[in-house]
Amino acid sequence: MQLQVIAFEADSRRYQEAAASSAAIDMTCSSWLEGDTLKQPERTEGEILKQNVIVVGDQAEPEFEEMIGKGLDEFNVLKAGLNDRRPLSVIVRDPHSNEVLGGIVGRTSLGLAFLDLFYLPDALRGAGLGTQMLQAFEDEACQRGCRSAVLYTISFQAPGFYEKNGWVSFGEISSAPGINRVFMSKKLAPH
Repeated sequence: MQLQVIAFEADSRRYQEAAASSAAIDMTCSSWLEGDTLKQPERTEGEILKQNVIVVGDQAEPEFEEMIGKGLDEFNVLKAGLNDRRPLSVIVRDPHSNEVLGGIVGRTSLGLAFLDLFYLPDALRGAGLGTQMLQAFEDEACQRGCRSAVLYTISFQAPGFYEKNGWVSFGEISSAPGINRVFMSKKLAPH
């Protein structure tokens, strides 16, 4: 697997990008950015200064995600007194083969539900199944103590579907010519 490693050059403020394997991540850098130029830091004799390395990749790494999640969980407990972050999924399966046909992927945390992904194939749309799935997601979020939910959809996807189900747009960001991300929320009320 190739990763992009970013480090500072010794004599300019430009970045040096290099392809490296994950084994090459333990590296040192002897330059520091100061103002508009990089300056050598003052060091005492024998002192070794290491620069953190930023690695940009396009592959999910379970160990990395677990470490980030654990750190965030500990921070939440420290600051909020609790950590209730949990995945929330709604899965639609074929009744005969048990094959996954579609569903919702999201999570809940500190009183808020996040709907991250929602998919149904065309053959299953238009008969109310999507609304049932969305309601199941919202109901489970309420059971977990969430008072609101958020999502984003894309302008050509399903903003109208969410609006019909009580979601309200609170912002749009243009992401490409003719394509907007539509950010939506909904107040959740126990049934």
